[in-house]
Amino acid sequence: MARLLVLVNSVVLLLLGSDMFLVGANRPPAPVNVSVMNLRADSVTVSWEVPEGDIIIGFSISQQRQDGHMQRFIREVNTTSRSCVLWDLKEETDYTIQVQSIGLYGESQASEKIHFRTLKKTDRFPSNSSNQDDPTVQGLDKSRHLQTGEMIIIVVVLVMWAAVIALFCRQYDIIKDNDSSNNKEKAKPSSERSTPEHHSGGLLRSKFHPSVPSINIIEV
Repeated sequence: MARLLVLVNSVVLLLLGSDMFLVGANRPPAPVNVSVMNLRADSVTVSWEVPEGDIIIGFSISQQRQDGHMQRFIREVNTTSRSCVLWDLKEETDYTIQVQSIGLYGESQASEKIHFRTLKKTDRFPSNSSNQDDPTVQGLDKSRHLQTGEMIIIVVVLVMWAAVIALFCRQYDIIKDNDSSNNKEKAKPSSERSTPEHHSGGLLRSKFHPSVPSINIIEV
């Protein structure tokens, strides 16, 4: 009976060992050439490489502060990305990161620890060619272009409105002047439209006054 139990335990250990060996053999290798770029006061871009020939379906990143406290763990699957932007970092703070590859049968060993220190908020960004590929920098450039385009559109609209208002005011002044002229013509004093005066200054009257009767004189 004791020999049977020993034999069963040996078989179980052998099967478990073979499964662990197969899983370990199928795990992807750890990422290489892990580096940081586009360092800011509150963000940094982490990039890495994966040996060719291995099927990688994702990655995971562990982020720690200098005191060793685990601050963040990022895990992404169904992606072939080889970089990641870490946000919400504290200025002038030391961090340590490690990257793992995710394969079909598990995760790889963690890469070597990479240490970096964030900048001050007052520090200028380093002007190098790598920043041109930074998504954050591209986003800033796009926002600047959008702001410039919006300002141009606003100025054009304001100029068009000013021209319309000026044209309307001019037409209004013309109409107002015409109305004033017509009102002056209608408002002329009645004396100007009365009976015309005689050249001697008096009014033109009939040759015979209607109140004096006419006298016919007959000569004998």
